[in-house]
Amino acid sequence: MIVTLDRIPVRLDPDSVARHMRLRRKDPAMLETIEALIEDVLAAAHPKVMFKTCFVDRLDSDQVVIDGVRFTSRVLAKNLENAERVFPYVATCGVELDALTPPPNDIMKTFILDSLKELVLFQAHAHLDRHLSEHLAVYQKAHMNPGSLSDWPIDQQPVLFSLLGDVEARIGVRLTESHLMTPIKSVAGIYFPTALDFKSCMLCPRHDCPRRQAEFDPDKYKDFMD
Repeated sequence: MIVTLDRIPVRLDPDSVARHMRLRRKDPAMLETIEALIEDVLAAAHPKVMFKTCFVDRLDSDQVVIDGVRFTSRVLAKNLENAERVFPYVATCGVELDALTPPPNDIMKTFILDSLKELVLFQAHAHLDRHLSEHLAVYQKAHMNPGSLSDWPIDQQPVLFSLLGDVEARIGVRLTESHLMTPIKSVAGIYFPTALDFKSCMLCPRHDCPRRQAEFDPDKYKDFMD
């Protein structure tokens, strides 16, 4: 069964936005602009999530079949070795918020609005995480996203979407010819139960990534990739 979550509370405040933007000093004019844009964002924001409970049919060393759909990824296959249920999903800031655009050539407002949309997406993703815990008793879990590692490239995105049916009709997210999502502040992936601490960042050696959630772990990289 496919579940859509579209009553997702959004909470934003200037201080948390400034931290997310990694502002080293709080310029009064910048904070005033942030406050004004927060009002616009809260009025427009309608984030959404859809997910489906699926089952692992078959596993090989670098492939996994989920509800009859084949994915190619050594890391995903290893992560799902002990999983029966998995939860493919798409989360988005929403087409309503995506339509909110800054004035042309206003770099500061463009930067702030982009950060606000990203924060709304993060809150939608966190809402799904809580929902899986509270309603499906999936307390220990992790997730993977196509394109986050070279082992599971972004061209697997349409394969993931095929598990979820008409994603655009349900939550307004569609894929471009290059497999990117629009609204751009959207994310697709697979949640899976696991007792292990796993984040894709642990297998990525790109140290300058501004959105890194965990340090590169050479031992874990060797375990997954060798």
